[in-house]
Amino acid sequence: MPHHARTPVPRTHWLLLSSGLAMALLLLGLHALAHHVPPAPAPASRGGVGDVPAAVRGGGSVIDARADPAVALRPPDGTLALTFEDGPDPVWTPRILDVLEAHEVRATFFVTGARAARHPGLVREIAARGHEIGGHTATHGDLREAGELRTSLELRGTDAALGGAAGLATTLVRPPYPAVPELMDDAAWRAAERIGAEGKLIVLSNLDSGDRGQPGVERIVAASTPRGSEGVVLRMHDGGGERAQTVAALDRLLPWLRAGGWTVTTVGSAMGLPGERAEAPAHLVVGGWLLVGAVQVAGIFAALLDVVLVLVCALAGLRLVLAAVACRPRRTRARARAPRFAEPVTVIVPARNERERIAETVRSALAARHPVRVLVVDDGSTDGTADVVEALGLPRVRAIRQAWAGRAAALNTGLAAAGTDVVLLLDAGTVLDPDAVPRLVRYFAVPGVGAVSGAAHPTGPGGMLGGWQHLEYVAGFGLDRRMSGLLGCVPPAPGGASAFRRAAVQRLGGVPAGTLTEDADLMMTLQRAGWRVVHEPRAAASTAVPGTLGALWRQRHRWCHGTLQTVWKHRRALFGSGSAGRLGRRGLPYLLATRVVQPVLAPLADLAAVFGLLTGDGVAPLLWLGVLAARAATAALAFRMAGERARPLALVPLEHLLYRPLLSLVVVQSLVTALAGVRLPRHRMRRSRAPVARHP
Repeated sequence: MPHHARTPVPRTHWLLLSSGLAMALLLLGLHALAHHVPPAPAPASRGGVGDVPAAVRGGGSVIDARADPAVALRPPDGTLALTFEDGPDPVWTPRILDVLEAHEVRATFFVTGARAARHPGLVREIAARGHEIGGHTATHGDLREAGELRTSLELRGTDAALGGAAGLATTLVRPPYPAVPELMDDAAWRAAERIGAEGKLIVLSNLDSGDRGQPGVERIVAASTPRGSEGVVLRMHDGGGERAQTVAALDRLLPWLRAGGWTVTTVGSAMGLPGERAEAPAHLVVGGWLLVGAVQVAGIFAALLDVVLVLVCALAGLRLVLAAVACRPRRTRARARAPRFAEPVTVIVPARNERERIAETVRSALAARHPVRVLVVDDGSTDGTADVVEALGLPRVRAIRQAWAGRAAALNTGLAAAGTDVVLLLDAGTVLDPDAVPRLVRYFAVPGVGAVSGAAHPTGPGGMLGGWQHLEYVAGFGLDRRMSGLLGCVPPAPGGASAFRRAAVQRLGGVPAGTLTEDADLMMTLQRAGWRVVHEPRAAASTAVPGTLGALWRQRHRWCHGTLQTVWKHRRALFGSGSAGRLGRRGLPYLLATRVVQPVLAPLADLAAVFGLLTGDGVAPLLWLGVLAARAATAALAFRMAGERARPLALVPLEHLLYRPLLSLVVVQSLVTALAGVRLPRHRMRRSRAPVARHP
């Protein structure tokens, strides 16, 4: 993963969040419109009819409100205009088309713009089979209470969908309500006038099959049979629900109508309307392509959200299972056969401008129940950090000054000056438990062990932010190290409380300086070289955590960016053998899954659950609750393993809703900066207060 030293660091996370959220909401809105299921019509209630022209009230079902005065026409005697609405439907429309083709009958299909955009292939198939297509509004919305703008959007949206799907234009419109001319009231007439102003011809029906309610094939056939010889417009449905009864009834009805001398045809043919099916203008076709494309993308996005939710649920369940396995008491082989390690060790503390906390870190190292020497490497401090160390006047403590060269260079300076076989790398501001050093170094009595990772406990701000970080350290970092131990590859503890075999590190060229997570890089380098890396959860160190959201963001951004750098650097371990193979085929995938993939997918899973809740999909919210329950159970196991009090577990729901999305955004920005080749500087963290040692 290449990087360039002088590339500026982008500060676009809020823009990225807002634009990404807006795009997601737009796509989900389009998807909801395209998958809108038309509701069953309310019981007919007719309002005032004083504004409805007499010619419309007593006329036919084809209303031309474009004319002045308006006229209402009906098909000639013995003619039945067959119409379908609420489609196209991928299941039932093709079956109805097959029945029509078998009986050599053409019909008019009134499609919604949303469904036409969702199934453009069906629109083209309807047209290719010689049928007529009309509009049924874009969203099956009731235009009786709509204004001019809403009416125009509904009609033009449908026109755009038809133009994009099949390159055709139509002037035929069937408004969802009312279905028959007899129910035309003043509100419906005002809607008809608005439709006419858009240049459209209104097609109602005067014979309703009643198939919407699926009353049975016999009743549908009976309701679809004309009374007398007067021309009619028959209303049926090819969408809006199961239409098996419609298909069966149509197959029985058409032969009967033909035997009775009826001409069954389209609305345009029945009424002698020229040019009702024409090519759409170029601008409408282009706009329609964009609309259809957006709806298709929205459908793919919604489907991906469902997949993401299932994947996140599976990952949460798998993590719970692994936590249960890791919860079983076990002793590593290295610990089981390790004799007492009595040789002194050197604690190397790289420090830059740590005047306020360096003394506490040094004293905690000297208080270890194991002989230690402390080397504080002052990496170009401007606040007198080295002066504070020297003023302590403590034996076995030495301060080394150097010009600012970075943490890796400071650690290598300490390695060169250390005179012991084992060194412990400790961040300034971290406080060691007195038993941490002996618990870490005992593994080095086994020759094949190259590094040992301890456990970090957070100290710092109280309140919600501190509680969330406490949860993350115990149920996140701590549990990950236990699970990585089961996989045979262990990451270091935050805070740098890790011990290394000095000769092994120097043989590999010292602490690598090419990433922001030097300890992780070093441990992976040791594993690839064949050294064993062990995790000792009882070796505790307390590390100060950020006290503000800004400091937290910078720290986690650096950690995530460094993780990506380190994984990329060691990608060839995927093809290794032995410990290198375990790192490449177990450790790196687990690291990416927990630190990158899951945080990126988690907000999408939340969005899928919210979308499912709003659209009436009960499965998605249940899956989301399953994820939350699995995370809570996993956190409970982690706290039990760490011997922690369970009180912070009450923060899990809020942490899931608020803190986790923030960390997800950090990961997204880290991915962007990594792909852009940005090299981040190492920021000094602002801590809220000095850490306090913790003794599990």
